[in-house]
Amino acid sequence: MQQITNHLPTAELQALDAAHHMHPFSTQSELAAKGARVITGASGVTLRDSEGVEILDAMAGLWCVNVGYGREELAEAAARQMRELPYYNTFFMTTHVPAIALSARLAELAPGHLNHVFYAGSGSEANDTNLRMVRTYWAEMGKPSKQIVISRWNAYHGSSVGSGSLGGMKGMHAQGGMPIPGIEHIDQPNWWAEGGDMSPEEFGLERARQLEKKIDELGEDNVAAFIAEPVQGAGGVIVAPDTYWPEVMRICRERDILFIADEVICGFGRTGQWFGSQTLDLAPDIMTIAKGLSSGYQPIGGSIVSDKVAEVIGATEFNHGYTYSGHPVACAVALENLRILDEEGIVTRVREDTGPYLKEKFEGLMDHPMVGEAKIVGMMGSIALTPDKAARARFASDAGTVGYMVRERCFANNLIMRHVGDRMIISPPLVISKSEIDTLIERAWQSLDEGMAAVKDAGLWTAG
Repeated sequence: MQQITNHLPTAELQALDAAHHMHPFSTQSELAAKGARVITGASGVTLRDSEGVEILDAMAGLWCVNVGYGREELAEAAARQMRELPYYNTFFMTTHVPAIALSARLAELAPGHLNHVFYAGSGSEANDTNLRMVRTYWAEMGKPSKQIVISRWNAYHGSSVGSGSLGGMKGMHAQGGMPIPGIEHIDQPNWWAEGGDMSPEEFGLERARQLEKKIDELGEDNVAAFIAEPVQGAGGVIVAPDTYWPEVMRICRERDILFIADEVICGFGRTGQWFGSQTLDLAPDIMTIAKGLSSGYQPIGGSIVSDKVAEVIGATEFNHGYTYSGHPVACAVALENLRILDEEGIVTRVREDTGPYLKEKFEGLMDHPMVGEAKIVGMMGSIALTPDKAARARFASDAGTVGYMVRERCFANNLIMRHVGDRMIISPPLVISKSEIDTLIERAWQSLDEGMAAVKDAGLWTAG
C-alpha cells in the first residue's frame, strides 16, 4: 500500500509542494518562495504543523469544520459505508440508502416548504445547478424569457464559470471570461464601507431597492431569480442593516422572482440556527448547501428545493447531474455529522451560550485603536481596520495591504484569522469553548497591536 507520511523535513515537503502542487487563489511563484505551512494533524479547534506548532483555527478550515477536527464517528461512518457500498450513482432509476436517509433528514431540518434535495459535490456545483434549475423552472412555466439571475457585487457563490459569474468578485471576473451572459449585479449592503452619510436603516432600504430598480431596468419577464448569502461570507462577513432583508423579501414576492439563499457558509449552525434563513427570517425557494453539511470531512453540496419549484422540475426530465451527486460515502458522513450537531446540542449551544459569549468578546475588539466596526452573527464575524474610526476611513494604501500585514501577525501568533481587503474575519468551529474563545481574542488583540505597529513603521497610517 502506498503510504502517505509526514516524516520528511518541512523544507523538503515545501519543495515538493512548490514543484508539483498548484494552490487555489494563490500566486504560485510567491508561495514557492515563501514556502507553504504544512499542516499534519488537527484536533478540536487546533491544527498542528510539520514543526509541531499548534495553531488555533478561527476559520474552521474554509468555514466548514463545524463539529471540529478529529471526530472518530465521522471516520467510522465513512469506513463503514466504503465497505458496504463505496459508490453508485443515482442517474438510472436507482437510489441508495445514504442518499434517501440524508434527503429525508434535510427535509426535516429545513424550513417547511423546502423538502427536496438535488446533490452536488460542492457549493460551486450546487450554484451551477441552481442557475440551470431556475431557468428550467420558468421555461416549464411557459415563461422562457425569465433567464436573468441578479446577484450582488462582492458576493461569493463559487469559482466555476457559472458560480463565479453569479458571484460578484471583480478580481475573479477579470480572469476566464466571466461573468457569462444573463447575470446582473447590484450593490452589496455594506454600510461601513459604502453607507456615506445615510443611517444604517436608510442605507439598508436603498440597497434593497436597487433590486427593484434592476428588475424594472431588465423587465420583470426577463428576471428568473435573485441569489444572495444571508450573511456575506468571503466578501468580508458583511451583515446587512435590519431594514434590508424584509424589503428584499417583499420585492421578490411582489415581482414573482425566485429567491436563492446561498447557505454554504451560513448553514448548519453557523448563525445559531440550522440555517441563516431562519436566523434572518428569509423565505427562499432554493437553498444552496455544502461545507458544514459534512463539516468538511467529505466533499458534498446540494440544493434544497421548495415544493413549488420541485413540482415543476419533477414534471420534466432535468438533464443535469454530476458523477458524484449523492455519493454514498459523503451522504453517510453528512448524516452522521447532522446527528452530532443535533444530539450534542451544538447548534443550541451556539445560539444560547458560546455564540453570545463570542459576540461580547469579539465586539470588545472595537476598543482597539485600529478597529472601527465589529460585526458578528452566531460564529461568523469581521472587524474593519481603519486609521480613523470617526470618519469610517479607509487606509490610503491599496485595499488589503494592511489586512495582509495583520493576517501575517495572526499567523505568527498561531491564530488562523483571515483578511478580506482590510477586514479581518473569523468563523471558528462551532465546538469552540469559552476558554478557547478567550485565547482567540487574546491572540487577535496581540496581532492587532503588532500589526498597527508594523503599519505605522511602514508609513501607512494614513486615511485614503
